[in-house]
Amino acid sequence: MNKSLKVLQPSEMIAGSTNRTDAWWKEPLLVVMVLGGFAIYATWAALQNKHYFVAPYLSPFYSPCLSANCADCTLPLIGKWWNLSPAFLILWVPGGFRATCYYYRKAYYRSFFGSPPGCAVRDVSKSYKGESAFPFILQNIHRYFFWMSLVILAFLWWDALHAFKFEGKFGVGVGSLVLTGNAVLLSLYSLSCHSCRHIAGGGLDVFSKAPARHRMWKTFTKLNENHQLFAWISLFGVALTDVYVRLLSMGVIKDFRII
Repeated sequence: MNKSLKVLQPSEMIAGSTNRTDAWWKEPLLVVMVLGGFAIYATWAALQNKHYFVAPYLSPFYSPCLSANCADCTLPLIGKWWNLSPAFLILWVPGGFRATCYYYRKAYYRSFFGSPPGCAVRDVSKSYKGESAFPFILQNIHRYFFWMSLVILAFLWWDALHAFKFEGKFGVGVGSLVLTGNAVLLSLYSLSCHSCRHIAGGGLDVFSKAPARHRMWKTFTKLNENHQLFAWISLFGVALTDVYVRLLSMGVIKDFRII
């Protein structure tokens, strides 16, 4: 052994140091770009407070419309005194659901916080407290965001069904399929959630005593195997649905009527 080489102690190592020679940094960089870009776009879209409705299509960022001065008031629980964008009344629910999602936590812990940036790569932070301290201890409320997100999902399905109604008559436009596809993708993401799987059968000691719950648990388990995939495609789906409705409202594109 070359005695001139110094063996570094853990406290002396450079943050993010590794002996890996592959491009391990590509995945966390891609997550920063995509997840960060979505957060920026969603915030911008919510701040616009316009171009979110063109009959019969409502952007998922604004559904359900709860303020009385909303362009398409779904459920007027909030009076006209609300002067901000109606999107802020509901976006915190799906936003909180994704932010506390087990998969997304792994994704943004590694990419944004570098804990760790990759397998066999040293953490950027010199200390690690996990989720035992504020604010990360709040991640434990994920199961409650799951229940609230199901309410939002129900409204999105209502919007999808309403998207087939043109001036009181049944019809099919490209927007009808876009809103329906968005509801399907969000359903797959929600039902593949770890909390959903646990609620179905996580508390059972003997599956044979609850065959119905066991079947549900097996179904959600199969979905859970693709939770990462559903997390990303549903993220793109909800953004593209808003873009489609926005471009229609602005007159940039026209909705093609199939039926």
